[in-house]
Amino acid sequence: MSKVLSAMICMSILFLAGIPAVAQQGAQYDLLLKGGRVIDPANQVDMVTDVAVQGAVIARTAKNIPAGEAKKVIDVSGYIVTPGFIDMHVHAFYTFFTPEARSIIADDKSFISGVTTVVDAGTSGAKSFPDFKKLIDSSKTRILAFLNISATGMNEGEQNPHEFDVALAVETTKKYPNSIVGFKSAHYWTTRPYDPIHTPWASVDSLVEAGRLANLPVMVDFYPRPAQGDYPERSYHDLILLKLRPGDIHTHNFARHIPVLDDDGRVNEDLIAAQKRGVIFDLGHGAGSFVYRNAVPAIRQGFIPNTISTDLHGANSSGPVITMITVMSKLLNIGVPLEDIIRRTTVNPANVIHHPELGNLSAGSPADIAVIRLVKGDFAFLDSSGGKLRGDKKLECMMTVSGGKIVYDPNAWSYPAYDKIPKDSDYWKNPTGMKR
Repeated sequence: MSKVLSAMICMSILFLAGIPAVAQQGAQYDLLLKGGRVIDPANQVDMVTDVAVQGAVIARTAKNIPAGEAKKVIDVSGYIVTPGFIDMHVHAFYTFFTPEARSIIADDKSFISGVTTVVDAGTSGAKSFPDFKKLIDSSKTRILAFLNISATGMNEGEQNPHEFDVALAVETTKKYPNSIVGFKSAHYWTTRPYDPIHTPWASVDSLVEAGRLANLPVMVDFYPRPAQGDYPERSYHDLILLKLRPGDIHTHNFARHIPVLDDDGRVNEDLIAAQKRGVIFDLGHGAGSFVYRNAVPAIRQGFIPNTISTDLHGANSSGPVITMITVMSKLLNIGVPLEDIIRRTTVNPANVIHHPELGNLSAGSPADIAVIRLVKGDFAFLDSSGGKLRGDKKLECMMTVSGGKIVYDPNAWSYPAYDKIPKDSDYWKNPTGMKR
């Protein structure tokens, strides 16, 4: 019997026993995921194939890669393999605590959902970003950031145009080009009367100017307001058709206060026109920014956000958002095809934030991988205003790989059965050294 055939038989036995296969010699890959349905929209791939990882990068995607070529082999037949998801709107600056900015710890919420990259949406400003950078550097999850146009970040400074320091914001992006992907404006002057300092477009205009000077996209959390005295209307039409540039982002696009539908229940033509001209619409679920009464009719008429994100923070991580894969499941039950959902959580956000190395399974790209499954059953999903949607399917994350390392493995796929561990290993030793 040849060595190759013997190795193949050995690997097959290990698969059947539920034990991760380990090659004894000649392995050129560190990890091999075999037999999954790979959905990689960036490369127009949707097929059953294998994914090999070497170090921190994708080494190869191909059919029938020999198991003996990898140190660790995991059979993912019957599951879906995708690039690690990118959540383009979270709040992850957890040491920066104010009532307006209760962040989550990214590592606690990302990997359980197949997310390997998050983008903090304006929790930090130019003055606080150096402190946030310390968390970024210590995080296992890749954290990028939209810098708040308010230098003080997500707090009362968002209401103070004196804090909209464009020059300082641009200067900060130059100091941290590998971490900052753009700028964010939010929560500006939604109810108080305008005055010579607090004019209707002060926040948005400062934001777009910073984006123009730094050549970076901007993200806007927007609240329309009618004209007031000598001050003009702050309309959604003007925001998405006149103020934002192609590549700029409106987040929370299915919120209650956004005119998604016209009086006849049809998708507002302004949204269609803005999306055609290159404005990016981001779901940004959040605690108050995703309602089925807007989302369901718009999506079923063909208007789908360019990117799907959670707006995860301390007030919604137990519900209604919960995780990225929960939000993806909601879209799936509204009728968005799975491949489109994966596109909007991988390659689309990667391109929006100008990080094309992310969101794909190309050879040489970071080995960020999600293994998920589609479950059929009777489920219900909550929006952010108390509306429930019943559905017959949901997505579940089975494994997450980040930078080539398995960081989430709830079913212990990558571990041996305890009684198969060699008796001379540390597993069987008494750490105290005392006799039993």
